Amino acid sequence: VQLQASGGGLTQPGGSLRLQCAASGRTVGAMGWFRQAPGKDREFVSALRWSGSTTRYSDSVRGRFTISRDSAKNTLYLQMNNLKPEDTANYFCAATSARLIFSELGNGLNYDYWGQGTQVTVSS
Repeated sequence: VQLQASGGGLTQPGGSLRLQCAASGRTVGAMGWFRQAPGKDREFVSALRWSGSTTRYSDSVRGRFTISRDSAKNTLYLQMNNLKPEDTANYFCAATSARLIFSELGNGLNYDYWGQGTQVTVSS
């Protein structure tokens, strides 16, 4: 599976951005977003099962971010609202052909394919 992420940029606190990740190749079972800030470990942001309605969010973004997909376009989205400076990071999309259950969605080790990352900077 090849993943191409885009949509990052610079915005002020309280602003919005929408990330997207186009997948090509094998059929995916789950896709997600992770992020890594300078000097910090990679952390889970949000993920979903490609079929059905199962989604998962980290506590830090729940209520502000919305993950979605367009199956026809094989594209994953992350709508990010009310952005905060602490959301500043390089955002990576990830995919796996496995049909992960809810408890597995937040673990990066369960994903086999990773995109190149797109930078999100929230600053006034």
